[in-house]
Amino acid sequence: MTSTVIRRTGAANDPATHAGTVVIIGGGASGVLAACALIRCPDHRIILIEPGTTPGPGVAYGTARPWHLLNSRAAAMSADPGDPQHLLRWSHARGLPLDPADFLPRAHYGAYLADRFTHALGSGRLDHRRATATAVRPYGDGHLVLDDTGTATYADHVVLALGNPPPHRPFGISDAAYDSGAYIGDPWAPGALDAVPRDQPVLLIGAGLTAIDVALTLTLTERERGSERERGRRTPLDLISRRGLLPLAHPDRPPAPIDLDLPASRDLAPLLRAVRAAVTAGADWTAVVDAVRCRADDLWAGLDHAAQDRFLRHCQRLWEIHRHRMAPAIAARVDRLRRDGDLRVRAGRISSVEPRPGGGLTVTINDETPQWYATVVACTGPAPAPVTPGPLLGALLDEGLLRPGPHRLGLDTDPDGRAGPGLWVIGPLSRGHLWETTAIPEIRRQAEQLATAVNASRARSAPTTV
Repeated sequence: MTSTVIRRTGAANDPATHAGTVVIIGGGASGVLAACALIRCPDHRIILIEPGTTPGPGVAYGTARPWHLLNSRAAAMSADPGDPQHLLRWSHARGLPLDPADFLPRAHYGAYLADRFTHALGSGRLDHRRATATAVRPYGDGHLVLDDTGTATYADHVVLALGNPPPHRPFGISDAAYDSGAYIGDPWAPGALDAVPRDQPVLLIGAGLTAIDVALTLTLTERERGSERERGRRTPLDLISRRGLLPLAHPDRPPAPIDLDLPASRDLAPLLRAVRAAVTAGADWTAVVDAVRCRADDLWAGLDHAAQDRFLRHCQRLWEIHRHRMAPAIAARVDRLRRDGDLRVRAGRISSVEPRPGGGLTVTINDETPQWYATVVACTGPAPAPVTPGPLLGALLDEGLLRPGPHRLGLDTDPDGRAGPGLWVIGPLSRGHLWETTAIPEIRRQAEQLATAVNASRARSAPTTV
């Protein structure tokens, strides 16, 4: 460490005038929404640590191609909880006619989040430090946040807004295959899909929204990409998952909301009966799922451990395909790809993936005859946080400052996102306590709850030297 600095504001020995410092680690959607919520309280100074030049888009929106759309309607995506029309007005002001029921390009939404962060910088109480946080250590009544510029920042509160953990390694991938150039473990890494051949077999592992995005990218023609050349794929894409179930589609227009009477229950069966009864009685299934989503965190918290485990084993994938739906235009394209034979979807388990002499990978599925693929792309999404935590989270877990949540889906927190004294979690890492924690409406609500709880904590004075 080349320098050690305590960054703080306010009078050093006057708690009445001391503005507590909140450090947010991570500059994606979770970090920006947390910053926007926290600056509404004048008692805190906020520092967001993010190496990128433009906080806001993160991986979810910063890596999006023009043909990638949001999976939620524009009406649900305002960054301001007090102004549901904010995104619509922002888009109209920039020449993009937008209906509340529309599905925006993800890149456009990333620009919106970046603009929200720029606006928040104008408050004078938010700083963006272009650095990567390397460690968080208890210090006095707060923490020191160390980063790769050699700076140690004192924080009364630290908010971990790190987004999704890295993708996990699917079962059966040998070390040699994993290290080969024919295996793509992270399709969102810059340039990861650029060299995937269009005229040789390609296998996608996973059938969720990530797999859909990758399939669209690999099947678009050069004309659709903006070039005059017409190529497209000459060899179909194969897509495999354990059940072979793709996400379902949003209806063209949103259904009217319904009031679903869901009983508080420690057991799963009464909840499943209530959902089935509503659909059987004629309710639109998308409206039923949306009604469950609004109460999902409370319902999940009310289940006992055994019921949660049964849900994960038997119902999770069914929930995901109904809850995480495709935009209608995306679903129509996927249907066309399957109808034309350009995308083949099957259920199965991969037994092994090994490199083949001369290039490519040999894949065995369900112990059937091995097949050769020029490229295998893992589209299984992020691993649970404690499984592939990365160095920063790994150290915090090892030191006992963080702990895995039940079922090891994420990190354990209280309902406000508190993982320990002065240590907070927001976004996908909150999956240890919350169930719905990856979409903007839920993260926006988390940001408000976290800000309320942080603001209720009395900021205490910190040492001025280390």
